[in-house]
Amino acid sequence: MQLNLVPHPATPPSDPAFKVWANVEHAGALGVIASTNIWFGVGAPASRFAIPETEEPARAEELWKTTCFEAFLRVHGAEAYREWNFAPSGDWAAYDFTNHREGRTDAEVMPPYVRIEDNLTWLALGATIAVDAKAAWEIGLSAVLEEKDGTKSFWALAHPDAEKPDFHDPACFIAHLP
Repeated sequence: MQLNLVPHPATPPSDPAFKVWANVEHAGALGVIASTNIWFGVGAPASRFAIPETEEPARAEELWKTTCFEAFLRVHGAEAYREWNFAPSGDWAAYDFTNHREGRTDAEVMPPYVRIEDNLTWLALGATIAVDAKAAWEIGLSAVLEEKDGTKSFWALAHPDAEKPDFHDPACFIAHLP
């Protein structure tokens, strides 16, 4: 399923504007665990963005402060949710929340498989994560894109608050994992 992300009205990208999209699909299941692929695409080359380097990709904090892609997953109807952060450097983070921005703990998860592609006209980041294959998932997808000129735009499937971006808002969980 391909989904288009939109920039928050208060944080547009610099000119020329670009498109951001995502694809989500189950790659296969092994018992109760499903392997899920999330691909984010950006209609601009990686060279346009601030992308921190890392020697060895690992779990890291505060990835959202620069170019980062995020997936929020919750079981249909639940208040608790999981946040995944994926950096183009390969660094990642995963947090569990009990409610909207409450009760944050580091999620006990298998590290995701993160990869990046740059064909000099567009950037793509892929992440493979493990999810419960039997659950009905609601998903929020988002991106923080920091351009080298300092412009920072916040992208999501929906922005319920016009004043400031809030990817954790329950109204952002508008997609469903097939």
